[in-house]
Amino acid sequence: MHGLFAETFGFPDFYGRNWDAWIDCMSHLDEPDAGLSTIHVEKGGIVVIQLEQAEALKRSQPDLLVALCESAAFVNWRRIEAGGDPILCLSFAS
Repeated sequence: MHGLFAETFGFPDFYGRNWDAWIDCMSHLDEPDAGLSTIHVEKGGIVVIQLEQAEALKRSQPDLLVALCESAAFVNWRRIEAGGDPILCLSFAS
């Protein structure tokens, strides 16, 4: 999954391919100058990540789905704690 996110969001070559690195990159999607992705949203915007076949993922790799949900929640919590706005929304499709 980290390879897919790295490719889709244009994470830098030094992306660590772990959840801590994912959180760092996703926390700065509204800061193009941070250089942590090529996908950006304007300040106050929300990035929606739609998970196709979420039910199959839940059955086959439940730990991966939990890690993604917890990491997305942590990104939003971190931003809110710093006085900012949440930036991620997960959408699940069967």
